[in-house]
Amino acid sequence: MNIVFMGTPDFAVPSLNTLVTSGKHKVTAVYTQPDKPVGRKKILTPPDVKVCALENGIEVYQPDSLKGDEQANKIKELAPDVIVVIAYGKILPESILSIPKYGCINIHGSLLPKYRGAAPIQRAVIDGEKITGVTSMLMDKGLDTGDMLISRSTEILPDETAGELFDRLSQLGAQVLLDTLDTLENGTAVPKKQDNEKSNYAAMLSKEECVIDWNLSAQAVHNKVRGMNPWPIAVTMYKGKKLKIYKTKITQGSGEPCTILSVKPPVIACGSGAVELLEVQLEGKNRMSAEEFFRGQRIEKGAVLE
Repeated sequence: MNIVFMGTPDFAVPSLNTLVTSGKHKVTAVYTQPDKPVGRKKILTPPDVKVCALENGIEVYQPDSLKGDEQANKIKELAPDVIVVIAYGKILPESILSIPKYGCINIHGSLLPKYRGAAPIQRAVIDGEKITGVTSMLMDKGLDTGDMLISRSTEILPDETAGELFDRLSQLGAQVLLDTLDTLENGTAVPKKQDNEKSNYAAMLSKEECVIDWNLSAQAVHNKVRGMNPWPIAVTMYKGKKLKIYKTKITQGSGEPCTILSVKPPVIACGSGAVELLEVQLEGKNRMSAEEFFRGQRIEKGAVLE
């Protein structure tokens, strides 16, 4: 099939690579977000999907918007049998959804109808879900509301970060995409309506959500640290400065929330239970092991971190 691929971050790259190397399909063009300034020096940086496309000699388009006849007419000229959309970051108007013979296929990082929206992987980890997965669906004008085609599940490991799960699901998504295209092409696809009553929305994470509430259970604190890694990173306060918490594990202990129960290893009391800090970074300093940080700051047992 002739495919127009729409995607932006690294989550979409395994799927694009798989399409290119499968030998079954031809990616005629890639649509991705415009290059953006990154880092303190604001260096203009291309999206990961653009880099992958150019490495494979695929033409790249980066419109600010897909609205209007100009973009729809351009896609019509490309004559795609299907449009594949993975974390593109833009809404497709109905004028484009109706162009391909087989429709527009989206690969979403959750077991729909749960966790529709921009941050399904992170929210699943923060919420303490045990199982997640990837779903392919036929796109409609709603937000992740289209008919489902194929779902594949996987266990969320107890200490797995959102970033680690992100990488695993991106690989699973690539296989789900190939299998979905096969069913569309051979006529065996069976679209299934989503149960809207079982849906929930996974909003994009914000820096305002980063602050750890030590009154929560150890499990909830641990889940938040995992779900906020690699961005925007959970934080607490230490001597008026932000202390980023990259990694924790649940351990034994109890006490007043936010109290240091031990320094070797660094253990913090939660509303119920306790967590051991593994990796931290004080504002303006380098990331380091929590033990190294506690030793350098001469933090003592019984102190209050926040």
